[in-house]
Amino acid sequence: MIYNSVQDWHNAPQKRVLFYGMSGLGKTHLSNMLRASGDWFHYSIDYRIGTRYMGEWIADNAKTHAMQVPFLRDLLMTDSIYIGSNITFDNLSPVSTYLGKPGDPAKGGLPIDEYRVRQDQFRRAEINALEDTSYFIERAGRLYGYPNFVCDTGGSICEWVDGDNPDDPLLTELSKHCLLVRIQGDDRHTQELIRRFDRAPKPMCYQPEFLEACWREYLNENNVSEDAVDPDSFIRWTYARALAHRAPRYEVMAKWGVTVTADEVAAVTDVNAFESLIAQALERAG
Repeated sequence: MIYNSVQDWHNAPQKRVLFYGMSGLGKTHLSNMLRASGDWFHYSIDYRIGTRYMGEWIADNAKTHAMQVPFLRDLLMTDSIYIGSNITFDNLSPVSTYLGKPGDPAKGGLPIDEYRVRQDQFRRAEINALEDTSYFIERAGRLYGYPNFVCDTGGSICEWVDGDNPDDPLLTELSKHCLLVRIQGDDRHTQELIRRFDRAPKPMCYQPEFLEACWREYLNENNVSEDAVDPDSFIRWTYARALAHRAPRYEVMAKWGVTVTADEVAAVTDVNAFESLIAQALERAG
């Protein structure tokens, strides 16, 4: 860890942290609060994915749909209109919309082969965006003069690393530059996340082996063909399994940094409280 003690943390002229954990536990809440203080640069992995690594695919997908409308097709073919995504830190819908859901096209689903392609695109984009962290630390200081840095990761970071491998390349790189901070929920948080997802299911990115196992099991359990799968039904069915699949992966990542609870995060209202929380986490970690 780049801060081995509470004193190291308090004395550091440049504080650099990376948040990870299940989506919905407070990563972006903390990041937005720190950015609003004026002294922290907020690096959003999902924003980087959508603007740098998947922006062209996202725009082309929108153009593909627009080309099916004769009026819009004519305007596009004459360069009379421009179509692009309006991604912001608070609106990452273009990314999730592009990622999509597998199943019946009549219900907004994607053929499973196309879904797999987009899953792999996101996997590579997320890894690339995470690898860009050190560049943005340097850029934030050189260009903007920010003394402190927060990396706000997506929920799927645990899918691409092996926390039990002391030489894991991505975790090794990230831990060189940031204090890795796990935000941990309990069973109550998990049930609330499931209820929230059930009300408004959103696309997710899965480890390929996990996706294939879930897809086969869902088809067999429901005796349904690939092109007849209800997309929302499938991702609802998969979500709780995905949380259970990710929990031990987050757990083994915890040895690379410190852990705070979602309840502790919810109680943080300013930078001083945040810095105290990290100090407490370092003290617990010994």
